[in-house]
Amino acid sequence: MAMTVDQPNAVWINPALYPYTPKSHRVSAGTMRYLDEGQGDPIVMVHGNPTWSFCYRILVEGLRDSFRCIVPDHIGFGQSDKPYDWSYLPRDHAANLSSLLNSLDLHNITLVVQDWGGPIGMSYALDHPDRIKRLVILNTWMWDVSDDWYYQAFSNMVGGPVGRFLIRRFNFFARSVVATAYGDKKKLTPEIHRHYLDALPTPQSRKGSWVFPRQITHSSEWLASLWAKRDRLVGKPALFAWGQKDIAFRDKELKRWLTLFPTAEVTLFPDAGHYVQDEQGEAIVRLMRGFIAKTP
Repeated sequence: MAMTVDQPNAVWINPALYPYTPKSHRVSAGTMRYLDEGQGDPIVMVHGNPTWSFCYRILVEGLRDSFRCIVPDHIGFGQSDKPYDWSYLPRDHAANLSSLLNSLDLHNITLVVQDWGGPIGMSYALDHPDRIKRLVILNTWMWDVSDDWYYQAFSNMVGGPVGRFLIRRFNFFARSVVATAYGDKKKLTPEIHRHYLDALPTPQSRKGSWVFPRQITHSSEWLASLWAKRDRLVGKPALFAWGQKDIAFRDKELKRWLTLFPTAEVTLFPDAGHYVQDEQGEAIVRLMRGFIAKTP
């Protein structure tokens, strides 16, 4: 059963930006924190690397008056536990998410995914298609990319020994990769950026951040297994909100998604980058409200 005890926010969190009180769910790796805000049909939002539920704060604020917003922090991120001796493999993050969502017994879910939240969240959707009402897909993927030189280069560099050292020693992913990945650099204010840096304060706490890049090509078998089950989601209403300045997921990846969801609604944000929910949160709230109203 999910623990429903409210947990106070960490002292480094600015309540003006994140005025939410997380709850706790226990998994074998430790305690996951998650937001459970509002009432109504559930909207589940799944983050990637090196972010946490903070990156969905604008969507939560804009939707919680009409919907129940469930936003977990993966183990190793945000306010969840950060055990050094855990695997941090994407398939194990997916098992944690499944544990949380099954404990909450959610139905008619609108699933929102971005970055590693794509394969992790879609893994749950593929295993529980009857619980998923509709999908909101931000810049992400869910297939094997081990034969793509673009992802090979990034995974080998950032997920290799040098990248691991830079992340452990200097918080490189949260400090430098995040800043580079914004389309409009002015949207990443120092105070917003601090919430990604301070969430990973020590070298030991950053293991999740350096495991993810390596797994872009080293979790290929698991990623391929997700795409192999894609027919389970055929016919699901889908909305794409896509940042076109993303350095990770480009028009090429969007076109592949559209082979699975050819009738999806697509909104392109020419000036937004990878973390489109942070750069265009208010616009995505409006898109989601209209999309949900059209797919009751």
